[in-house]
Amino acid sequence: MSEAYQVISFVENENMKIEILEYQHLGGNDNFSIAEKLYFAQKSNIKLRQVRITLKNSSLTAESGALQFMKGDITLKSLGGTGAKGFLKGIASSVLTNESAIKPQYKGSGVIYLEPSFKHYIIVELNNEEIVADKGLFYCCESTVSVSVQAMKNISSAIVGGEGLFQTKVSGSGYCVFEIPVPEEELVEFEIQNEMVQVDGNFTLFRVGNIDFTVEKSTKSIFGSVASGEGLLQTFRGTGKVIIAPTLPVYEKLAYAISPITTSKKN
Repeated sequence: MSEAYQVISFVENENMKIEILEYQHLGGNDNFSIAEKLYFAQKSNIKLRQVRITLKNSSLTAESGALQFMKGDITLKSLGGTGAKGFLKGIASSVLTNESAIKPQYKGSGVIYLEPSFKHYIIVELNNEEIVADKGLFYCCESTVSVSVQAMKNISSAIVGGEGLFQTKVSGSGYCVFEIPVPEEELVEFEIQNEMVQVDGNFTLFRVGNIDFTVEKSTKSIFGSVASGEGLLQTFRGTGKVIIAPTLPVYEKLAYAISPITTSKKN
């Protein structure tokens, strides 16, 4: 049986191998409506992707509901804290970060296939460091890496900046996989050394290192900000990396423009 996918990205160490699979063509079934959608998806270069993990007597932490199937000597347990206190803490984290309260841990040796989707994925390696990710981006990681909630230092900046009061912090050493809203090649990474990056919009996905986040006026006075047309800017200061998705606002505008048309057709 020939494989319908290609491995478009992979990493490997002594604990596990992580691969991003991309299906080159979906044959469809006998449903004409589905066939039509698949045809336009193929023409638009929209492809199905899947994360495959090979465990080597190690463990993986993933989002709840991410598993599709697995093979091998693998045990499963839930990581959500013990007792009512731990469960409520997990629920609170879920609400704050748009991620599941209970994260399953897979331990042993074998192969795990996570749910396929048309989303994009990026593999990140941490070396005794931490990455703060936008809400809902975390997908899975080596269990040597911990996943927690990062509270914003400045409440007013968090609210005005559109990021919310909390984000996801992933720290330690090991590989992590994140779901991203645009292809990896469309991301832009800035390495800063006691410098500043300012962004007009809500399309910063990650920051790594000792970086503070605030929201500031584009000019010294509010009148100057209004006159310049830029208003408030998300501002990142410090030493580390800032990763943004400049094409994300374009996709969001296109989705908003198409949505009213689709709704009117249904009505």
